[in-house]
Amino acid sequence: MTATRKIEIDETTAKTLEHLAAARGVTISELLSELLDRDGEPIEADKAEIAELDRRWARIEAGAKTIPHDDVVRWLDTWGTPAFRPWRDR
Repeated sequence: MTATRKIEIDETTAKTLEHLAAARGVTISELLSELLDRDGEPIEADKAEIAELDRRWARIEAGAKTIPHDDVVRWLDTWGTPAFRPWRDR
């Protein structure tokens, strides 16, 4: 069993951690573990991946066509069923 410790944080940070953990469906301990590598060092974001996300977001803000959430959900619901078709064939 892993030893545990309690730490003190301000209320705003606690609520933020609770919200982030709930959104990911994990505990706060699991969330914090995801943010650190095994040596306790912060995991660096891949700069190329961040730059690509920034480029994609800029295109959306500039008016690029997007897919409505409900359309994606309906398509995902077909996965593993006879109704499934690749996105381009839907």
